Amino acid sequence: MCASLPPAAYRWTEDDDVAPLAGADGPRGVAGEVRAAHDESGRKRRLEYPPAPEPLPVPVADNHTHLNFRDGLVEVGVREAMDAAEAVGVHRAVQVGCDLPSSRFTVEALDADDRLLGAVALHPNDAPRYAARGEFESALAEIEELAAHPRVRAIGETGLDYYRTHGDALEIQRESFRRHIDIAKRLGLTLQIHDREAHDDVVRLLREEGAPERVVFHCFSGDEELARICNENGWFLSFAGTLTFKNADNLRRALAIAEPSRVLVETDSPFLTPQPFRGRPNASYMVPYTVRAMAEVLGSDLAELCTRLGENTVSAYGSWD
Repeated sequence: MCASLPPAAYRWTEDDDVAPLAGADGPRGVAGEVRAAHDESGRKRRLEYPPAPEPLPVPVADNHTHLNFRDGLVEVGVREAMDAAEAVGVHRAVQVGCDLPSSRFTVEALDADDRLLGAVALHPNDAPRYAARGEFESALAEIEELAAHPRVRAIGETGLDYYRTHGDALEIQRESFRRHIDIAKRLGLTLQIHDREAHDDVVRLLREEGAPERVVFHCFSGDEELARICNENGWFLSFAGTLTFKNADNLRRALAIAEPSRVLVETDSPFLTPQPFRGRPNASYMVPYTVRAMAEVLGSDLAELCTRLGENTVSAYGSWD
């Protein structure tokens, strides 16, 4: 069940000050990032935010969001976004940086709203760009400085992406991943992993370098084999709206065998909006759609699942207090 309208902060009318997005030249987010108005196939996206879901019976956290990204027909502030999420039972979130601007934004957001914890890193697709400009070492040094904030609880998102990056840049990705693993271990922080079409190498590098005490596979994209590896190592599997996609049987099978104490939920908003709203803007208030899909896969009582997800989030990132 859901409402017929999105939360008030996400509604747009012709009287609003902020105009609809028009692609890359549209209004910019706080950190200068705006999602395109067309998908990867060049098709125009619907930019209206989806309706608000029925609230969850027990509050959960969105384990991965990008509040710095602008998407949709309106620009929503950090507090407004968290107010809308809390109204449907998503009372906390982990704000994630992918480069220096978004990692700086993350620290600012943590000071603005105590419902947030943070993660900072160079995304695997961004690390080669910093290296090409001769800024890789200085960027990593600043990431480590930002990670000293007491509410930054993770180094991420880092990892490997063999979908968008190719050739010589892959070695830079692997070096960046190794360096982020080292930072996470030295600072005692959780490692939050971006893994796209690189499962074997991600696991290999974790084993070679020695994984931190807490590892989260953000937007888990593997299958039963990777789920078993996570179970064996005590690594967390964080499921996003992709779990609801029709072609995602691999994710549903992985969830079904995942160690219950290692399962998390996230949006990766504004990306990966769950069905039946795939392709439209995503936000933390959309978490309940994915949680209900998880409960269906697991045959679990919804309130019990929410309670477990909340406990798992604290195990992964620590207390919000």
